[in-house]
Amino acid sequence: MTIIDDVHEAHGATFVERGGRRVVRDYGRPARTAMAVRHVVGAFDAAYGVVTVSGSDRRAFVNDAVTNVVPREDGEGVYALLLSPEGRVRTDMYVYEADGRLLCFTPPGQAGWLAEEWDSRTFVQDVDVARASDEFAVFGVHGPKATEKVASVLNGAGTPAEPLSFVRGSMGDAGVTVIRNDGLAGEEGFEVVCTASAAERVWDTLLHHGNNATPFGYATWETLTLEAGTPLFQTELDDRVPNVSGVRNAVDYEKGCFVGQETVARVENVGRPSRRLVGVELPSVEAAGVLPGAGAAVSVDDEAVGEVTRAAWSPHREAGVAFAFVPYDTDVDRVEVTVDAAGDDDEGDEEDAVVGGEVVALPFVDGSDRSARRPSYE
Repeated sequence: MTIIDDVHEAHGATFVERGGRRVVRDYGRPARTAMAVRHVVGAFDAAYGVVTVSGSDRRAFVNDAVTNVVPREDGEGVYALLLSPEGRVRTDMYVYEADGRLLCFTPPGQAGWLAEEWDSRTFVQDVDVARASDEFAVFGVHGPKATEKVASVLNGAGTPAEPLSFVRGSMGDAGVTVIRNDGLAGEEGFEVVCTASAAERVWDTLLHHGNNATPFGYATWETLTLEAGTPLFQTELDDRVPNVSGVRNAVDYEKGCFVGQETVARVENVGRPSRRLVGVELPSVEAAGVLPGAGAAVSVDDEAVGEVTRAAWSPHREAGVAFAFVPYDTDVDRVEVTVDAAGDDDEGDEEDAVVGGEVVALPFVDGSDRSARRPSYE
């Protein structure tokens, strides 16, 4: 569950599971809420898992395990992946150096096993690993007015200027850390981090003090990030080779290999990947229409070439939009996508329909910022 479940319930939230964790799905009308975020600003309970790593060997320990170089200076962060020995993504994370320890923010449901695994591998190193998901709340603030929103309620500091840098200040009587994010929603964005005991007060401040913000949940988040061309862990990254998903900002290729204490994982970084992630617009899908589900077949000339990872109705393009994996050398402008019109997830039944799709450049929507995770294959 989230840190402030009862507060979300009082605002009329509905819930869904992500990574085994109960999170807010929406507060009603998620498409309309997406428009509000794109035009002004919205606030989102990000429900990150948190792992802390302290001790004098913390940087060397985490740096050996992940795909990017971890920060050395207080106030800095980096986006990185943890890979299997076969080079496939086990989780992604943001790693921040803060007050003599590393804070690792993971997707929902990933912090528990990660903390246990890292703790079991510390051996003689001066490293202390702990799961701290219940100690912190992390709220996202996104939209073209996000900087104005945060500035209107943040005391004791200015808004951070560089992506994945942070400042410390207060909102009301609560201490907060404010991180500038890397444009995941395609808009200016920040994460506001506070202790669990201050979460309700900080959430109320974000919604109602200074410049107001519209609350939104994961249904809107997944639409916004899809429109922005942002691969997410659960749908586009989990168990895939990094360069297939195109998240080059997560990998420092000069590291060559990433040592997970007992194993070595190599990234497929020579030559072209086997597949690539593309955007597909579905102009014939209307707002009330049925969208393709995860795994829906993508075909060219009646031959299956790939599959959808997720799809959403884009109120900004007034069409369905989707991510799909296709062979790297597939060079087409149009595809066909199978839609389960019956909504029963049964492939090949009589209710399945095929709709035309157009392969388009990402992002689907240009906002006030660009996602650092947009797939790149250069």
